[in-house]
Amino acid sequence: MGHIDHAVHGWVTPAISYLAACLGALLALRSTRWALLTEGRTRRNWLFFASVSLGVGIWSMHFIAMLGFAVQGAEIRYNVPLTVVSLVTAIAVVGLGIFTVGYSRRRRASLLGGGVATGLGVAAMHYLGMAAMRINGTLSYDRTTVAASVGIAVFAATAALWAALNVRATGAVLVAAPVMGVAVCAMHYTGMAAVQVELSGVRTTPPGVVALQFVFPLAVGLGCYVFSSALAFAVAPDKVAVRPA
Repeated sequence: MGHIDHAVHGWVTPAISYLAACLGALLALRSTRWALLTEGRTRRNWLFFASVSLGVGIWSMHFIAMLGFAVQGAEIRYNVPLTVVSLVTAIAVVGLGIFTVGYSRRRRASLLGGGVATGLGVAAMHYLGMAAMRINGTLSYDRTTVAASVGIAVFAATAALWAALNVRATGAVLVAAPVMGVAVCAMHYTGMAAVQVELSGVRTTPPGVVALQFVFPLAVGLGCYVFSSALAFAVAPDKVAVRPA
């Protein structure tokens, strides 16, 4: 059984991954709130922006945290197409939940349905990301811990959608976003606690790319996204005439 270290770089990767989750939550909360104050194409655009923000935030949290994941005596690489699929999955399932609550008039039913669907999708994103990992060995999972991680994902997703519908004041958003960040991180590290690795003893290099090769495109992508977010917020609905909530 390979010895697993979830934070080989110390507090750096957990801290940065948490900040990524908080940023995604912050952008998604404000965008969804602005969407609910508008109609037509503007509402759709803000809901789409919220979906991308939260999906990218959750995926970034997962992958940055994985930069600190190591198995003693083994090299870890990642399948690029499957890693990209996990990102698309995160955005798609979060978008499903956000658009559900954004357009439904039955808020309570849509909140529960959207929360469950989104939570299951977030869990799927996490385990797709794990499936992209290549190592000379076999990964197995403790089923009870996996179930707990899925439960946390559903709870976190439902809480995120509830906050998107109900949190209005800027101060409340600044409180809600870090709480959502904690929930997303709790789901990730609970899922990682379920992992066990049985090394095969083979010394060949596994296929794929090393995690550090993702750092530059990830940093550039997040930087561009934060810049575009600032531009989008410059035309936020609180600066134009909108329909009262």
